[in-house]
Amino acid sequence: MNTSARIKRMVYVATGIVLIVTASHSYAQTPRTLTLEEAISMSLQNSKQLKLSQTNVDIAALNIRQIKENQLPSLSVSGSYLRLNTPNLNLKIGQSSDSTGGSENSTPKVNQAMYGMASASLPIFSGFRFKYGLESAHYLEQAAKLDAESDRDAIIQNAVSAYSNLYKAKKSVDLVAENLRRERERVAEFTNREKNGMLARNDLMKAKLQESNVELALLDAENDLKITTINMDLMLGLPENTSLAADSASFINLKDEGVATEWEQTALTHRKDFAANGIRQKAADSDIRVAKADFYPSVALTAGYVALNIPGVAVIPNAMNAGIGLKYDIGSLWKSGAKIAQAKTHVYQLKTNEQILADKIHLEVNTAYYNYVLSKRKIDVYAKAVEQADENYRITKNKYDNSLVTTTELLDADVAQVQSRINYESAKADAIVAYKKLEQTAGVIN
Repeated sequence: MNTSARIKRMVYVATGIVLIVTASHSYAQTPRTLTLEEAISMSLQNSKQLKLSQTNVDIAALNIRQIKENQLPSLSVSGSYLRLNTPNLNLKIGQSSDSTGGSENSTPKVNQAMYGMASASLPIFSGFRFKYGLESAHYLEQAAKLDAESDRDAIIQNAVSAYSNLYKAKKSVDLVAENLRRERERVAEFTNREKNGMLARNDLMKAKLQESNVELALLDAENDLKITTINMDLMLGLPENTSLAADSASFINLKDEGVATEWEQTALTHRKDFAANGIRQKAADSDIRVAKADFYPSVALTAGYVALNIPGVAVIPNAMNAGIGLKYDIGSLWKSGAKIAQAKTHVYQLKTNEQILADKIHLEVNTAYYNYVLSKRKIDVYAKAVEQADENYRITKNKYDNSLVTTTELLDADVAQVQSRINYESAKADAIVAYKKLEQTAGVIN
């Protein structure tokens, strides 16, 4: 009796531990519900692409800084100590002649020399190279910022698509799991009826086959959910095993589609890539002026200091100079043609690219617009399909209970009902994605 009691007690303890572990595991796997706005915000905060885009902006800003630093005074210092052999010096100055016409030289012995030099230069005119080079760099910085904003828009759209896929994957799992529960109840019911001779075994096999097909569909749906969740976790910067759930309220409110031509006009004034191309044209115009700067002379303020010591010959401790330096490369008159032509060709490329972008925007906006219109209509159609599938299943079930239809027809009605619900939930999510895509193509996604 004591042994039996101990065994029962051990069983109770083991059962309790299992329940506690199961409960804690279930708690740890409780999905974290995210709204669409939260998902977008987190994706922007953790986007590696945005960080990379920001480095391009930083590089453009450093180019501006480099141009400005080139206008600062330059200062160089140099010095040397030299050991020399004993050279033969024939100094023509300070010579004395004797009565016979000969000369008498006192040649110093020079075996070392020391000198130090310092020079400074401040450019005051460089053929407008600084002015237009700085102007071009500022334009390119603005273009880099617009490119970063365009990348930001694309990240928002990707976040919306990933969020939609998460919602559809979770809904598919829930609906298929519910359908599997019904199929198992049907198989259990058919098994009892078959045992009692009230149902043909062939009909039971059809129900079991349907159950197996639904199990496979559930495995696929669960696998899709796992992959979608991993993708979402990476995008949001969350641990890979974080379970997530999309808020169904994010897919309720649908906005009016408006007019396609108005969306297109909005795109031409708000698209970041279109604006960036226009700014790069201004930078290219400035680059033409930079190339033409070679035709002008360069003027700079200069100053210098020299200290020289040749023992036994000369000591110059404070030789200083200051003045204005002028430099003109005559060869630039025939060497700058290719550089100017290259800058003009770049302007032509950007203008041609503007036309290509305009056509691209026209196509993208209209495609996104009509896809959104279609997605809204699909919601209405699928909503009716859900009602029709529910009614069809109800009628078919009643007929089956009265032996008026076959098992196959009942199972087909069941499949149609589940599929209609999946299609309806997917259509709601797709409509939000389609509208955000329309906003992105118009340059106003936020």
